[in-house]
Amino acid sequence: MPWYRRLRWRLIGSQFLVALVGVSIMMLATRIIILNNAPIVLRPLLQALLQNPDSILQTEADLTIAFRNAVLFSVLFAALGAVAAGTFSSFLLWRTIIHPLRQVADSSERIADGRFAERVSVPESSGEAMATLVTNFNQMTATLEDVERQRVTLLGNITHELRTPLTGLKGYLEGLIDGLFPANEETFAWMTQEVDRLGRLVDDIQHLSRIESGQFSLDFQQVDLQQLAQRVVSQLDIQAKRKQVELRLSAGRDPVWVEADADRAAQIMINLIGNAIRYTPEDGLVQVRLVANGRFAEISVEDNGIGIPADALPYLFERFYRVDQSRARVSGGSGIGLTISRHLVWAMGGELTAVSDGLGKGSCFTFTLPLA
Repeated sequence: MPWYRRLRWRLIGSQFLVALVGVSIMMLATRIIILNNAPIVLRPLLQALLQNPDSILQTEADLTIAFRNAVLFSVLFAALGAVAAGTFSSFLLWRTIIHPLRQVADSSERIADGRFAERVSVPESSGEAMATLVTNFNQMTATLEDVERQRVTLLGNITHELRTPLTGLKGYLEGLIDGLFPANEETFAWMTQEVDRLGRLVDDIQHLSRIESGQFSLDFQQVDLQQLAQRVVSQLDIQAKRKQVELRLSAGRDPVWVEADADRAAQIMINLIGNAIRYTPEDGLVQVRLVANGRFAEISVEDNGIGIPADALPYLFERFYRVDQSRARVSGGSGIGLTISRHLVWAMGGELTAVSDGLGKGSCFTFTLPLA
């Protein structure tokens, strides 16, 4: 954008214009009025002086009064011109600066009332600074609108997730009261399972709330990620064999030291590998790879399971988002494990990503941690 269209130069230019116009009009008006009126004013006085030479003192006083009136009239005319120029420049200033600011102020009041779809339009003539302000304001309102949408969605999801185990418990209790279910160990085991599911959901929500609000601490230390991965894979190998899924770990022989929280890093790996096992069919393969890549250690969990559609990848790490709602609930997931994992990875200075070639083609989750 040219320099003359920037806000500061417009402000300086408008004030300079007012001063320049005022001085110019004053000089021009003084010259024109005095030159034009001088003969008319001076001729009668000179004629009276010629007819009566003894009245020179009176003539001098009359000339002084006439000159003073002419100058005062000139200054008054120039002041009116300066006021007109100032009014015009003020209108331009209002149009390019004050009016957009007024729009922003009005929109902010409506946003405060909960109308997050509010946007402000600014004319191109307002300059770069004002355009930047309005653009940032519109981006802020768009972010607030998105946050509000997520809040409403989150409340709906939490309500739905809590209602599911509660409905199950209510059904068991009503069945016991009506005699439809026998009061035996199997029935109480089902009820205990629903209670445990409800407890896990509440714990996950509380955990995610602490993570997103920053109310948790990390115990950073040098961790051998290879040894940690071997321990996690050995721990989950029983779960994989129970489902007849092969679980492999590919890593070098040398230790891979990272600066991280060992418990949190293990939690992330357990979540990713557990998900891979859960969504991989029998006789499938889950491959865990560990490599050092530049300044980061890279851990990838790849499977040949059900895969993820391309349109679901951008929302995969959102709270309570599920690619397949019915299958996810049957598997017992809370829908926020990936969200928790990504926030933990971010807190430790890494990144968590997911790729998939589509349904039925498997998926790969990769997260990084800084090398020690």
